[in-house]
Amino acid sequence: MDHYIEAKLLPDPEFTVPLLMGVLYNKLHRALVSMASDNLGVSFPYYKLNPKSLGDCIRVHGSQEVLSQLMKHGWLNGMRDHLKPIEIQVAPETGQFVEVKRKHYKTSAERLRRRRMKRKGETYEQACLAIPKESKPKVEQPFVTLRSQSTGQGFALFIDQQVQDHSQNGKFNSYGLSQGATVPWF
Repeated sequence: MDHYIEAKLLPDPEFTVPLLMGVLYNKLHRALVSMASDNLGVSFPYYKLNPKSLGDCIRVHGSQEVLSQLMKHGWLNGMRDHLKPIEIQVAPETGQFVEVKRKHYKTSAERLRRRRMKRKGETYEQACLAIPKESKPKVEQPFVTLRSQSTGQGFALFIDQQVQDHSQNGKFNSYGLSQGATVPWF
């Protein structure tokens, strides 16, 4: 993870930053699926919890060789008018790292009940007693709206980003996220 590219959105009077970030991230996801990549990670340098926002920039971290493959893949087609020019850069050595992972929220009581009925063989009434209607967790992380390449369904991808003092190697999924692996933080 010694190199990176930074895709920074330009202000646009017609489209909101979250909408453009969703389009950009969907394009990255499609490219990572197509490349079958597990060695490219993402970070969000302007990530905020209050107010919740991923910001207007996404960094993709990896080796120079794999980032070159990504850039040749054409994942930015149709987005270049919305982005500052992109080039592969050497990541600075700051001694800090960030773990960027998916945060799952089970937000629908009905969905949780159906799942419980299937898993435990319970009736609807039993599931209602176990999972009250008001069981809705407080969502704390920002999200991006994506479309899954495998199922075609749209969903909200909640992202948790935690700064670490040490580097941790590992693999990244087709969203550039990992459960434990870190990327440089600067």
